[in-house]
Formats: sequence, C-alpha cells, structure tokens
Amino acid sequence: MRYFNLFSNILITKGAIRILISDLQRNVSELYPLELYDVVEELKNGSVEDVLENYDEESKTVIQEYLDNLLQKEYGFMTENDWDKNFPPLSCEYDEPSRVSDLFIELTEVSILEKVKESVEKLGVKHLVIYSQKPFTEDDFIKTDQIFSHSVLCGIEVFSPFHQAVDLDFINTIHSNTERMYHIVFYTCEKEPFKVKDEFRFALNFTEEDVKISSCGKVDLKYFNTNISKVSEAMNHNSCLHKKMGIDLHGHIKNCPLMPESFGNIHETNLEEALLKANFKKYWSITKDKIEVCKDCEFRYICTDCRAYTERTHQNNEELDTSKPLKCGYDPYTGKWEEWSRNPLKQHAIRFYGLDHC
Repeated sequence: MRYFNLFSNILITKGAIRILISDLQRNVSELYPLELYDVVEELKNGSVEDVLENYDEESKTVIQEYLDNLLQKEYGFMTENDWDKNFPPLSCEYDEPSRVSDLFIELTEVSILEKVKESVEKLGVKHLVIYSQKPFTEDDFIKTDQIFSHSVLCGIEVFSPFHQAVDLDFINTIHSNTERMYHIVFYTCEKEPFKVKDEFRFALNFTEEDVKISSCGKVDLKYFNTNISKVSEAMNHNSCLHKKMGIDLHGHIKNCPLMPESFGNIHETNLEEALLKANFKKYWSITKDKIEVCKDCEFRYICTDCRAYTERTHQNNEELDTSKPLKCGYDPYTGKWEEWSRNPLKQHAIRFYGLDHC
C-alpha cells in the first residue's frame, strides 16, 4: 500500500473557492482548485489505493494528476507504510520574546529618537521604521544610527523625500558610517540618480510615488509574504498590529500612527507607560480568521491586516472593528481582483477617511 505524506513545512489554506499551498521553507505560495483540498484530506486518512477505490475512472485520473503534481513540486513524498505518526505537523505556535517588536515613527526631528532610545532597550524593539516628510541628510542617517549603537535594535528602515544631495557618494557615506540601516527608500524621485547595485549592506529604492502615511494598508499580491515567522504570527495574532507601536507627526503614541486612539504623547509619556494603558493591545489578538470576508480568503495567512482603514461594516461583541480592510480589492468568493477605490460599496468609508482626495 502506498501512502502520501505532506512535508511538515507545507501549509494548505482553504478559501471559499480555492486553496493556497504555501511552502514555508522556500517562501512561495501557489493557488490550486478547491477540490484538491478534499483529496489531500482523504489521503491523510488512507492509502492511495483506498482513496482511489471511491472514485470512477475519470476521477481517478484527475486525482493521480494532482498527486503527481504534489510530488513534482516536492510538497510531499510517498511511503510504503503509514508513517504519519513519524512525521508530526510543523508547530504553528508563535513566540516573540520582545514586548514590542516594531516601532514606527513619523519623524519631525532626529532628536526625538533620543526620547525613545531607553524605551527601545527596555521593550526589546527589533525594528525601527522612520517616515520623514523632510529630506534626510547624511548627518541624519549617521546620527540616527549612532543613537542606537550597542542597541538591541536589529535594523532601521527610512523613508525620505528624494533631494539633490543624494548621489553615489551620499549613499557610500551612509554605507560606510552606519551599521543598522537595512532599507532606505527615497520617494518623489523622478529619475534614479545612479544605477542601483547590490553593493550596499542595505536595500536601496528610488520611487516616483509620493509616499504618504495614508498610503499604508494596501492589499496586493506583491506585498504577500510566505515567511514562516509572518505566517505563524498571522495564525495566532493580528498580522499588522501585534507587538507594534507608532508615534505620529504630533508625538501621539498609538498602536499604529494612522489609528485615531492615542495613549499619551512622547513628550510626556514613555512607550512603556503607553503600552500598559487599557485597550492598547485590544487588536493584538484579532486574527484574519475573525475578520469578515478575510476569514474565507485563501490568502489570509500571508496578507497583512489593516485596522486603520476598514470598510466599517462589522463589529464583534467587544465592539472591535472586524470589517474587511478598505484597501483590498480581492473577492475570495469569485477569485477576482478589482481596483478597491472604485468599488461603489466602499465609497462611504473612503469619504469617512478622507481618502477621496488622495
């Protein structure tokens, strides 16, 4: 008797009309027909021969083709015996020792980073994202990096308007004098000042787009992430807000800078105090399985959930917003994508957030 065994790093997510097979080791995901889900479930409980006996000749051919494809893609393997107990499923538990993993700051002056330095250490923040409306100079990059020298902080990402001082020498100076920069984006750049090569320790991007804070929350295939850490977090917590803190342009401390509720101002309250306030963590445990429409989507564990911009259609028993993200144009019931901003059912929410002028 032959038995088909899924590799433990393969995750199958069932949607309304399709399934998504995610290879958490290779960090890739592929779509398949919904009927394959039932076939795999049957193969978990019986031999290939036993499963095929339940189908007519035409269906047997289809199932064998599915099986051959799964083997070719290296999603599973065949054994002569039922070895299921010897290959336990991969644990989907998520454990992050930091009290806060990510900090997003809408920066006005680099000096404000001095105010959060001690909190970054106490909370164990791993990643810092800086959005600046003012051009970041060489000194700004270097000073930012120096503030967190010998820090628990692993990486710093900076979004800055492009300016004429940015050239190859500018970037080389940053490369030579910083240690924690891992991604730099210069926006509103009409033309790349030079050919970007993989010669810096950080990723470097130039974009014509006028990147704004309100640009956040877009759902698109290019933003999906089949990463075991991200997937396991999404299965257990909110994929956007869990262990995240933000500081907006006015210094207000929030779970996300775009959300309305503030838990103090950085000029009067430190991050540890804000974190302890009631309701700061209220969205941390809202997974995609609890969000309307998203709970039926095959992409739900590789997609980031935005609670700052939603369709404003549903609340749970705790009066938390469980509506689908506003900037998602995917319909899991049809498998089709559309431009979210043109959807007539979203226009009320778009006006509410003032996004009709963006």
